[in-house]
Amino acid sequence: MRRLLYSLLPLLLLLLQPWETQLQFAGPRCSTGPLDLVFVIDSSRSVRPFEFETMRHFLVGLLRSLDVGPNATRVGVIQYSSQVQSVFPLRAFSRREDMERAIRALVPLAQGTMTGLAIQYAMNVAFSVAEGARPPEARVPRVAVIVTDGRPQDRVAEVAAQARARGIEIYAVGVQRADVGSLRAMASPPLNEHVFLVESFDLIQEFGRQFQGRLCRKDLCAQGGHGCQHQCVSAPGTFHCACNPGYQLAADNKSCVAIDHCSFGNHSCQHDCVSTFGGPQCHCREGYDLLPDGRSCQARDLCNGVDHGCEFQCVSEGFSYRCMCPEGRQLQADGKSCSRCREGHVDLVLLVDGSKSVRPQNFELVKRFVNQIVDFLDVSPEGTRVGLVQFSSRVRTEFPLGRYGTAAEVKQAVLAVEYMERGTMTGLALRHMVEHSFSEAQGARPRALNVPRVGLVFTDGRSQDNISVWAARAKEEGIVMYAVGVGKAVEEELREIASEPAELHVSYSPDFSTMTHLLENLKGSICPEEGIGAGTELRSPCECESLVEFQGRTLGALESLSQKLAQLTARLEDLENQLATQK
Repeated sequence: MRRLLYSLLPLLLLLLQPWETQLQFAGPRCSTGPLDLVFVIDSSRSVRPFEFETMRHFLVGLLRSLDVGPNATRVGVIQYSSQVQSVFPLRAFSRREDMERAIRALVPLAQGTMTGLAIQYAMNVAFSVAEGARPPEARVPRVAVIVTDGRPQDRVAEVAAQARARGIEIYAVGVQRADVGSLRAMASPPLNEHVFLVESFDLIQEFGRQFQGRLCRKDLCAQGGHGCQHQCVSAPGTFHCACNPGYQLAADNKSCVAIDHCSFGNHSCQHDCVSTFGGPQCHCREGYDLLPDGRSCQARDLCNGVDHGCEFQCVSEGFSYRCMCPEGRQLQADGKSCSRCREGHVDLVLLVDGSKSVRPQNFELVKRFVNQIVDFLDVSPEGTRVGLVQFSSRVRTEFPLGRYGTAAEVKQAVLAVEYMERGTMTGLALRHMVEHSFSEAQGARPRALNVPRVGLVFTDGRSQDNISVWAARAKEEGIVMYAVGVGKAVEEELREIASEPAELHVSYSPDFSTMTHLLENLKGSICPEEGIGAGTELRSPCECESLVEFQGRTLGALESLSQKLAQLTARLEDLENQLATQK
């Protein structure tokens, strides 16, 4: 059988000849400077004949790329299995042809795998001065290349550490079944530059190129043939492929595929996710806009994006918008302005909450809301008069009922109001309204003229003082009270402030930005066309009919007070009787 194997050996060498040709790289030979290089070859029985021949021809091809000579690269070769055999020492040959001849004549030992023993021999014998290694003071690099196909049968970590400590740089090359852990235990750091694993014999050529590049410090990317689709990144003696932004390396470590960031499932896009080079980007469907969070979508509101010019309200409808007027007012021919209230007369005092909880940006929304109310009133000295009071920890009359005679003047004055901040003294504001705001000195028309008096309280939170007394007093004085609450306004307080029925006199909005809809609830009362004061005729208090009417109302009020006094007297008598019984 052995004779048959030896008879086939020349044929195998002939078949393997292309390996040497492939491993002999183009261009000038590698000029490494002085170098002592020892190959440690595994020739154990686990190494199949074809695999051993692959290693043999790899060595021959690599030698042909080195600058071999006494003052350049000295090469030695040892093989091992259960024992170690020197094929030729560093001092043996100075010509490449002699080295190739010795390698071709190499016969495998075909026994165990004592890799640690081989490293020990290389350290103590192969790299000795007697074997041809240059002395340590010459500072010539010493490099050992270990080529193996299996797991060592002895310990390698400790002896390899000793060899590295003596200045020997170790490359560990594994073929197919080699144990990666053992390769890493033997090799010098950094391991990514000194550990090679050949998964198939087809990759011997690529390994040879990388190993040659490490020894010769060549730019392997510049030599071409790297196969990288996008970028080749060169490192001393090696290279790796990289991809352009937006791509990632495929399993072959050469090709690049586009990264689908949306497939990761963590984009949180409400509508559509689009993968870009920079990462995932959220897109909204037609008719929607992307919100500042970059993920959520909101139906496009054209009213916020264009100068619509609507006097009262703009309604967005898909790709267009239209203007609307409050109920009872007609949209004019221009499609933007609304008809105004022309009948009747109202004295309207607005109590606006200027406490700290409102905040400056919301206070501006409140002023805009007030001006929207003014827009549908016929403001004039003979028509509707408007006064404004702001309250926080104190009360301030911004302008009284009799100061401005046009809507434009009122609106300009509203915009000029400065935010007070601080507390929320709603009760104090109600008292101020009852005692001062509806006085004739402040511009209110005399009661005899029968002009409706309307108070509108705007607040966003709980009052810090008692409101009961002055809320009741306002209604006793004939003031029709409306309460508008926003945000954290307390419903019980709103109902206590407002006139009956509360459903018609209390309005609430959860947010300052959505207050516009409250105008619909207020129009019926403030606009005389549909509410109180409609058709009211101003008459002289000296006219007979006016005097009779006044007397009738006065007598009626006195009669009502008399009845209430009688009821109160009866209750007091009843309480006195109860107290007497308990004694």
